[in-house]
Amino acid sequence: MTAHGVSRTRELLRRGELSAVEHTSAVLAAAREHDTCDAYVAVAGQEALRAAERADALIRDLGADAWRSLPLLGVTVSVKDLLQTRDLPTVRGSLLPNDRPRQDAPAVARLRAAGAVVVGKTATSEYGWSAATLSRVAPPTRNPHDPRLTAGGSSGGAAAAVAAGLCDGALGTDGAGSIRIPAAFCGVVGYKPTLGRIPYVPNSADRLAHQGPLARTVADAALLAQVMAGPHPADPDSALGSLDAPRADRVLRIGWIDYDGTTDEVRQVAGQARLALTGQGHLVEDVEVRCERLYPALVDLLAASEAAGARPQDDAWADPGRLEVIRYGRTLGGADVIRAEEVRQNLRATLRTVMDRYDVLAMATVPVEPFAADAIGPPWAADPRDLRWLAWAPASYPFNMTGQPALSLPAGLTRARLPVGLQLVGPVGGDDLVLSLAARLEADLHPSEPAARALEPAAAR
Repeated sequence: MTAHGVSRTRELLRRGELSAVEHTSAVLAAAREHDTCDAYVAVAGQEALRAAERADALIRDLGADAWRSLPLLGVTVSVKDLLQTRDLPTVRGSLLPNDRPRQDAPAVARLRAAGAVVVGKTATSEYGWSAATLSRVAPPTRNPHDPRLTAGGSSGGAAAAVAAGLCDGALGTDGAGSIRIPAAFCGVVGYKPTLGRIPYVPNSADRLAHQGPLARTVADAALLAQVMAGPHPADPDSALGSLDAPRADRVLRIGWIDYDGTTDEVRQVAGQARLALTGQGHLVEDVEVRCERLYPALVDLLAASEAAGARPQDDAWADPGRLEVIRYGRTLGGADVIRAEEVRQNLRATLRTVMDRYDVLAMATVPVEPFAADAIGPPWAADPRDLRWLAWAPASYPFNMTGQPALSLPAGLTRARLPVGLQLVGPVGGDDLVLSLAARLEADLHPSEPAARALEPAAAR
C-alpha cells in the first residue's frame, strides 16, 4: 500500500523514515499506473511535487515543530471532482462545460494551508446525482475488495482511493449518503459533519449537501475535518456552532435502528458492533423512526434542484439517468416543493424528539452489499425511470435532510469478504461526541490497528 494514512505518514515523516517528496512521488506514480479501481479522473503533477519539496524544507528547518502550525504537512489528499481546484481541472463528472472559477474551494484551500499535498481529483457521478460512481466521462469506479462490484457513490472515487492506498485521506461530498455509502462499501471511515461545519461553496438551495473527509481511521478523519471546519462568508450555514454533548467515555443511551430490507449478512456483521457498544457499557435499545412520505419528499427536493440548474438545450449532453430525474423535476410545481419541505420539517421534529431520548443513533450504514459496478443500485432500483435510485440506502438520506452529523466506520466483513459499515448519528452540533464514540468503537472492533492519538487539538501535535 503506497499511502499509509494521515497519522502513519506524519509519523514516518517526523521520524525521518520518509520524505514528503518520496511519499508524494510514490502516490502520484501509483495513481497513474496502478489505479485499477478507476478512482482518479486527474492526477497532479509538478505543483504537488513543489508542495512536497516545501514540506521537506520545513521539516529540515523545524523538525517536529513543523506540524504545530501545519498539522497535515506532507500528507497526500485527493479532492472529489465536484469541488473546484486551482491547479487541476474540475469537470464534475459531466460532458457539460464547467463555468465556475478555477480556484480552490474553501475546504481545499484549508487543506493546502495546513500543509496537505493535493494529488488528484477523484471520480464522481455527474454532479453527484447517484450513489454509484458512473459517468459519461470516466469508467465506473470499482470496489477495491472486488472489481466486479461498485465502490458506491457519489464519492466512490474518494473511498476507493483511500482503501487502495492511493492517498492518505480524501475530501468528498454528501448530499444523500455520498460519503458514507462508499465508505461502507470500501471499508474506510466516512464522516458527514453537521450541516455547515465545513463550508460548502457554492452551496445549494436544497440544503442537503455536506462536505467531509474519508480516511483510514477515525482519528485521521477527525483531523482532516478539524482543519477544514469553520465559518466562511459565502456559506451562511457555516456559522453554526457545536453542541456541548456528553463524553463517549460515559454511559450513553444509544438507539439502534434496523431498516427494512437489511440483508442477513449485513445484519450479522453490524450486530458485532452492537455487541461492542454494549460491551463498553452503553445502553443500547431498538428504536423506530417513522416519517410519512420521506423518500418521495427527498426525490422531489433533489429533482427540483436538478431541474432548476438544467437547461433544456443541454439535455443531450446530460447523463441519461440524471436526465430522468431532471425531467421529473420539470413536472414539479412550487406546491410540490413546499410539501416536500413540510415532510423535512416533520422529520426534523421527529428526530429532535428521538434525540431527546438518545445520545446517539446506530445502524448499518447501508442495508445491502455492493452491487454490480455498472449499476446505480441493486436490480430492483437500477432503472432511473422508476426514481428509486436512492431508495436502497434508507439509513443515509434522512440525516442529510436534518443536517445531523453521521459517520460510517468499518464494522467487519461478510463471508464474501466484503466490508460492512456501522453508522453513528448524533444530534445537530454533536460532532465531537460522534467522533469520540467512533474512535472508541474502532479500537474494539479493530484491536490489531491501534488508533492514533485521536482527537487532541492540532496545535498540540
